[in-house]
Amino acid sequence: MSYFLMLLMLLVSSPCLAGDALRISTTLAPPLSVPEGIGMLDRLAQEAFARAGVSVTLVTLPSERGLISAASGDTDGDINRVAGLSAKYPELVQVQEKNMVYEFMAFTRRQGLSVQNWDDLRGLDVGFITGWKILEENVVARTITKVDNPAQLFTLLRNDRVDVIIFDRWGGGHYLREFGLSDVFAVEPPLAARDMYLYLNREHQALVPHLEQALRSIKADGTYERI
Repeated sequence: MSYFLMLLMLLVSSPCLAGDALRISTTLAPPLSVPEGIGMLDRLAQEAFARAGVSVTLVTLPSERGLISAASGDTDGDINRVAGLSAKYPELVQVQEKNMVYEFMAFTRRQGLSVQNWDDLRGLDVGFITGWKILEENVVARTITKVDNPAQLFTLLRNDRVDVIIFDRWGGGHYLREFGLSDVFAVEPPLAARDMYLYLNREHQALVPHLEQALRSIKADGTYERI
């Protein structure tokens, strides 16, 4: 094989020379992800891709649509999902170094309500966001209302359309402040705590080890805590 052919193969395969920015889907979920791209998770993703030598653009989509878009190749990946989704979406490859830990909390206005596990939801009216797979797989309730975004979710609770909504601890705190919901509280302990991961469309699987190393370095040098 000639020197020039080997050089060409190296250039084509190098993730650091990927050309156009990858488009990674994210869901509007302050304080983690916001349209301006300055949320904690936004900044983590931008730093990880930068260290992997790749430009990235975050595309805000509803949760379910974002997952489907990444699997179909309309976008190049999805920013923050539970482990194991490659079994259902074989076109998605999981970056094995986690982004963060999500605590899935029940939020309610009903004082004294005990929600210790999934079974405690069976007699309640529950709301959550379409596309949150852990909830779609575990929640069995009297009624289930699914919505597209967090603002709609907390409006359900504010208007007494449901007994409980399920959301992550970080985002829940933000929306309680945003809507001035002083009578809403998170029920302890969390229903579940799950590691959350970046997924890439299989077309970009060569980037996976570079992103894993980038995330490890972000955690090792203190950048993760600063973010």
